[in-house]
Amino acid sequence: MIRKLIFSLLSFIICTGLAVAQTTKVTGTVTSADDGLPVIGASIVVKGTTVGTVTDANGKFALDVPEGGKI
Repeated sequence: MIRKLIFSLLSFIICTGLAVAQTTKVTGTVTSADDGLPVIGASIVVKGTTVGTVTDANGKFALDVPEGGKI
């Protein structure tokens, strides 16, 4: 019984690690082309998905991009 429990927990941990490893973290800053000031509240979305975020007060963002997301 203990062996089954340990095996199940290890399998869960390994599978969770693999699922998390399938994303890439992208960070950056959105600035205005005119004056170079940060753009507050700009939307950043991975094309073809519902994954997205919004820039903060400094124009910075962080986004976990799923595997295969390129644009």
